[in-house]
Amino acid sequence: MIPEQEHWSSDTGFVLAAIGSAVGIGNIWRFSAVVGQNGGGAYLIPYLIAVCAFAMPLMILELAMGRHFQGTVVSAFRAVRSRFATVGWLLCAIIFLVLCYYLVIAGWTAAYALFSISGDTVAFTDFTGGMLPIVFFLITAAITAAVISKGIQKGIERLSTILIPVSVGVLVILALYSATLPGFSEGVSFLFTPDFSVLSDPLIWGAAFGQAFFSLSVGTGILLTYGSYMEREMHIPRSALVITLADLFVAFLAGMVIFPLVFTFGLTPAAGAELAFSTLPMAFAAMPGGAFFAVAFFLVLFFAALTSSVSMLEVSVSSLQESTGWTRMRTTLLLGSVMVAIGLPSALSYSSLNLTFNGIKVLDFMDETVGTLGLPIAGVLLAVAFTWFLPREVLSKEIGPSLSRIVYPLCRYVIPLVLLVTTGARLVAGFDLVDLRLLPGSRWIGTLMQVEGMAAILIIAVLVIILLCRFGRCPLGRRMRKNKGE
Repeated sequence: MIPEQEHWSSDTGFVLAAIGSAVGIGNIWRFSAVVGQNGGGAYLIPYLIAVCAFAMPLMILELAMGRHFQGTVVSAFRAVRSRFATVGWLLCAIIFLVLCYYLVIAGWTAAYALFSISGDTVAFTDFTGGMLPIVFFLITAAITAAVISKGIQKGIERLSTILIPVSVGVLVILALYSATLPGFSEGVSFLFTPDFSVLSDPLIWGAAFGQAFFSLSVGTGILLTYGSYMEREMHIPRSALVITLADLFVAFLAGMVIFPLVFTFGLTPAAGAELAFSTLPMAFAAMPGGAFFAVAFFLVLFFAALTSSVSMLEVSVSSLQESTGWTRMRTTLLLGSVMVAIGLPSALSYSSLNLTFNGIKVLDFMDETVGTLGLPIAGVLLAVAFTWFLPREVLSKEIGPSLSRIVYPLCRYVIPLVLLVTTGARLVAGFDLVDLRLLPGSRWIGTLMQVEGMAAILIIAVLVIILLCRFGRCPLGRRMRKNKGE
């Protein structure tokens, strides 16, 4: 059990916290960029299928396993098979590394929120041409760590119950405001008009699955960790449905805010990073009431990034705290320091120092390896461990036998196959699928460097975990050896 384990104070608190983990940059900026890159409404059919038929079942499995084992990612995997503890640590390492560079982008949203409040229009190239990205990365990292140090109810839940309703309310207001723009009907038509002919395009399906799994934060251990804080009377399938619908609602709201702007001002829908941090600020400056629009938009973007970064840090903090018996404050301070150290090169790569690895910005390299390949690997490992090595009855106890007959085979066979095929096909074909990257518009590093980089990162992570546990620096390792009589 986690030392002094907390639980969510209510169903509402849990659902809002889980929505906060799901609703992030992926729903607002990334969703609009990916929709734009895939022809608007043509993309929505495979996306909705991916969300409802694949991402949501994996969400249900994660929440159910978290509540069943009442522990962290590491202890849940260890409960399945003792040797699977290393797999749990591997998932922690993947999501922690993603967090380290995700905070850089979260810092950009904080900076542009501040710029919009002060009335400044700062081009993205000018912003990244100085040292301000470092400052805002450090600020965002400090806020994230501060929230986690407060615990479940006073930290994560309190933040989510404030920021999520505020963010949704602001997005609704912005969408109503967008309805007054000349390009509203064209933007909405672009977003919601389906094109059934694209269903035969495998690249569209690959983009849809990538966005669905990324957007809902499934397969990463986040929802498993949040599930461990659930009370027994909380209804998992209903909660998963509410979280999914809220996630979709926010994404569509964001599209209804962004695409009318795009078509009103003649912007490019597939502009990626430039759309959010360079093109849109100029559009805000040129439109009536643009100052309010800019402040509201970037504050929502920052709030979404913050709630997601908090959920990612909680995975590693809870696992390390459980394994060491340390206080939450001490654990957060240690991991927060490591988080800054690892994330700093990514922040420096989008600054005046322009730090690169083999000519590639460090952030782009991390996103193309850990983000693009690591997250699907984590999803496969989680789905396989809790279906191939556990009987269906375990899942049935948490969600009921009827639903488990659907969720269990999907997570056992279909979802791992889909993740492996979509990821493997991209690597074998050598396609540059910008839709699968956290940072749309970043430079593609090539298949060979992706595989080699990801392999090197995973090997280093596994070696560190094994060495710590093997040589007694990790209390978990000492307890495991003691139990074996070593």
